[in-house]
Amino acid sequence: MSDKKASNAMWGGRFASGPAAIMEAINASIDFDKKLYAQDIRGSIAHSEMLAETGIIEEQDQEKIAHGLNTILKEIEEGKFEFSTRLEDIHMNVEARLAELIGSAAGRLHTARSRNDQVAVDFRLWVKDEFYRVAAALKGLIEVFLTRAEEHAATVMPGFTHMQTAQPVTFGHHCMAYVEMFSRDLSRVRDAIERMDESPLGAAALAGTGFPIDRFRTAKALGFREPTRNSLDSVSDRDFALEFLSIAAICATHLSRLAEEIVIWSTPQFGFVRLSDSFSTGSSIMPQKKNPDAAELVRAKTGRVNGHLIGLLTVMKGLPLAYSKDMQEDKEAVFDAAETLDLMLAAMTGMVGDMTINDAAMKKAAGSGYSTATDLADWLVRTLGLPFREAHHVTGRAVALAESKKVGLEKLSLEDLQSIHSGITADIFSVLSVQNSVKSRTSFGGTAPAEVRRQIRYWKKRIAKA
Repeated sequence: MSDKKASNAMWGGRFASGPAAIMEAINASIDFDKKLYAQDIRGSIAHSEMLAETGIIEEQDQEKIAHGLNTILKEIEEGKFEFSTRLEDIHMNVEARLAELIGSAAGRLHTARSRNDQVAVDFRLWVKDEFYRVAAALKGLIEVFLTRAEEHAATVMPGFTHMQTAQPVTFGHHCMAYVEMFSRDLSRVRDAIERMDESPLGAAALAGTGFPIDRFRTAKALGFREPTRNSLDSVSDRDFALEFLSIAAICATHLSRLAEEIVIWSTPQFGFVRLSDSFSTGSSIMPQKKNPDAAELVRAKTGRVNGHLIGLLTVMKGLPLAYSKDMQEDKEAVFDAAETLDLMLAAMTGMVGDMTINDAAMKKAAGSGYSTATDLADWLVRTLGLPFREAHHVTGRAVALAESKKVGLEKLSLEDLQSIHSGITADIFSVLSVQNSVKSRTSFGGTAPAEVRRQIRYWKKRIAKA
């Protein structure tokens, strides 16, 4: 074996040129950061316009730069642009092509700018755009839940704690719980956009620049509220990426909880809902099966999103100011999490929108497990004036008696109940049905159909303004 072959073998078969090939492979980011092409070109055009307006470059050079960049944008969108790993990233790929198109004028574009502030502004623009997409998707999901809640404001179902039957609620009330969850996600998105709405362009490598640039002009041109106020932080901040992943992870967790309920509810043992064929699959061996695969995959993908958050937190935790190449690892995590979350939101919106609700199965289950026991205890407190702890004890004895007779609480006779406490009257039966139970829960935010409808009206108005 020749020395050259031996040397190459040391580095591994994938890297035919030895260390240089390995360095190119580990250093290049073009395979994923080409997603930033539109933001990169947009930022470069704004920068060039500012350079011309402040007299740093000639107007005719700016016109050539803008024309060349728009030509490159068209080439990329039409699939005619050739990306090169040798040129490392999207910034250098665009700049090299610009030089081919317009010659020496291309070299003036990078005046008063570094790849450090260039990538920071590109990435911020991309994340900000994605936040708006997530906000729109969340709004769509909330609107679907509001529709289902309105349809089923009075549809009784069991409410659970510890996955045990607790008290009757309505399916509309249950839907509104998810309206609250996803509205908080939407609120976090809005807050994050407000926090990240500052442009790092013009911070240069880390210390700013001596050129008379106008950072307020480029910030406005790119749709930011204002420029960032510290050049060191501008190029080293990735809080906006971490915040995106944090919000994505919380939202994905909410989606996973919902997916888990859909998986449970769609089992024959529950039979509360039936998913459409669009969001189900069959079994390769068992012809009777209808599997809630879309819900299961939503549940599973949450781990992927959560992993990206932990990954980027780990990357950032030991970095001194200002920029370090470690930060190149920020984009793949955010890109994949964004794509995953977009898919999860779309799938869940579709599932919730077209699943069939089995009212009869929900109503039957709502009365199981002595779910009106608390109503009995509350009646004893309100009507007989018993301390709640004593009422709790009396109710426990009633449940034990019903269990021994293998009947529901509402099926016990008045004599049965009076044998436990002599003060009980026939009026007790007005609170032992699931329908009366849910109607009685009229406290603000409670499950009474009238209260559910009030919350629906509130959220419809609020979401319309979101």
